[in-house]
Amino acid sequence: MPVDEKALILAKERFGAAQRVLLVTHARPDGDAVGSLVGLGLALQQGGRQVQMVIEDGVPSEFRLMEGSDQVLRRPEGQFDLIGLVDCSDVERTGKVLIDWPAPDVNIDHHCTNMDYARVNLVDLQAVATAEIVADLLPVLDLKLTKSVAAALLTGLVTDTIGFRTSNVTPKALRLAAELMETGVDLSELYRRTLINRSFAAVRLWGAGLTKVERLGRLVWTSLTRLDREAVHYPGRDDADLINILAAIEDTDISIVFVEQSNGSIKVSWRAQPGFDVSKVALSFGGGGHAAASGAEISGSLTEVQAAVLEQTCLLVTH
Repeated sequence: MPVDEKALILAKERFGAAQRVLLVTHARPDGDAVGSLVGLGLALQQGGRQVQMVIEDGVPSEFRLMEGSDQVLRRPEGQFDLIGLVDCSDVERTGKVLIDWPAPDVNIDHHCTNMDYARVNLVDLQAVATAEIVADLLPVLDLKLTKSVAAALLTGLVTDTIGFRTSNVTPKALRLAAELMETGVDLSELYRRTLINRSFAAVRLWGAGLTKVERLGRLVWTSLTRLDREAVHYPGRDDADLINILAAIEDTDISIVFVEQSNGSIKVSWRAQPGFDVSKVALSFGGGGHAAASGAEISGSLTEVQAAVLEQTCLLVTH
């Protein structure tokens, strides 16, 4: 459902009264997390606020050419009048960034698993990306849509919809994309940089995962171990978007990638075709996301986590 009008009024009051703003998004950020964070952060700075942007894991390499991304820190420093979270269904997704900090003032998000954890919750489940909500918020806060802000927000739209290919894409989202492009943003370059280009190591990691793909009916999955990443010299802790490759397999309803982490946990990513809601499975394991795309980080060995997740996910496919 759309953002509540009363929440918008409260958000305007809180942002209007704040001069020092802390903005945070989730660990292991995607394009919508980085784009929403930087887009709102730059807009607030251009509106005269002091803004600090924080991501526990920093900015992934594919988003470092985004103007403003060089300002992102890994830990907050100083005091703030307002704490805002973007693209976070719950505070825990920020990692350890906000430990010992007050509860967030504003929560801007579009995930159906959002916990409404802040004093003011701007949650729109119909938005294709959190960047869409931020774009709608700018005129409410009397902030300008400059080229740098638009580039960040368009990154969020493009990446969260996989180039406007997801089933939740709306005419409103496409009109917004056009409006953002009218500031001078080069969509083709942004598309190439964020969705097409891949490092040699990432492609080799795909190879490691594709050799282990398994199938049970209309469910497919694979796994990536720490040794897989070390063998191809892949620097990240993610699947290098291998999940999107699996999601393209014909006659598949749900795809899963299991990625072994160094802290004794497994990062799990789900993708689903329309009609299946993997967010409920992710939520049962302490994760969250959308009906069509969700994730969780689960403590345990690869064998244990894989067995538990497959058992729960299979129930979706067979019912």
